[in-house]
Amino acid sequence: MEQEQIDDLVRRCQEAKTHAYNPYSNFRVGAALLCQDGTVYTGCNVENVSYGLTICAERTALVKAVSEGHREFKAIAIASDLANETISPCGACRQFLVEFGVSWDVIMTKPDMTYKTMKTGELLPLCFVPESLQEEKVSKV
Repeated sequence: MEQEQIDDLVRRCQEAKTHAYNPYSNFRVGAALLCQDGTVYTGCNVENVSYGLTICAERTALVKAVSEGHREFKAIAIASDLANETISPCGACRQFLVEFGVSWDVIMTKPDMTYKTMKTGELLPLCFVPESLQEEKVSKV
């Protein structure tokens, strides 16, 4: 991936967090998702008083992209207000990300625009992926 694309995603995810709806945690998160065709979708976390219904920024961006017909992704950048460490996806988001492949980039940022990059599969080793359903199974007795 070109540095210009990375810088654009880092900027966009920082901007996306300004739209977060987070009245309960006061923890803003933004995401910027780069599709294989170059389209970028952003997302933010949207909380709910019934906490289990909260949706993370990463899943918001992915759902927007998938709902528009995209299924292949190059990278996702995520942002929060953590000053001293990069934000990393929660477990549910990691599983959601590997649904679309184990070898695309997750760019985890800090507000000062520094970042760390890992592959989706690195963030969720031994992951359960669509191909797992094709594995040989024992026969029913």
